[in-house]
Amino acid sequence: MIRLGSLAGYAFEGPRTLAGWTAPAEPAVYAIVTKSNPNRQQEFAVIFVGHSDDLSTEGFPFRHPRATSWVKRAEGKFNLHVCWLQVPGGTRAHREQISQELMAIYQPSCNLEKFDNAWKDEWIGEYNTVVNDHLTTDRDPS
Repeated sequence: MIRLGSLAGYAFEGPRTLAGWTAPAEPAVYAIVTKSNPNRQQEFAVIFVGHSDDLSTEGFPFRHPRATSWVKRAEGKFNLHVCWLQVPGGTRAHREQISQELMAIYQPSCNLEKFDNAWKDEWIGEYNTVVNDHLTTDRDPS
């Protein structure tokens, strides 16, 4: 199991070596990762995030449309790993939202879509009520 997302909130299955993986016929969010430091066994970098209504139709391991960029980024197909997350009761919209959140957090280099993980004051505005005070958390998500 590998934990990804805001405060590592999503428990993904894996990582499994992509070259030997048979994708299950189930809807899921998936992340392609590579070992970022060969000296540390459990240190991975997220290089691609996606979601699917059926993982078995995505072209895994190497027929996926972005597989060439994964192999290039990982410097070989045997340094690629996959993690996946089933969303119990989740819809396609749930999976899409989770994948967009992960793309905003990890900025995976092989994704063509990019998402910003930031907010602006005008999106929230100033507020002050009897039950709360000004926002006390840091606005920089990193």
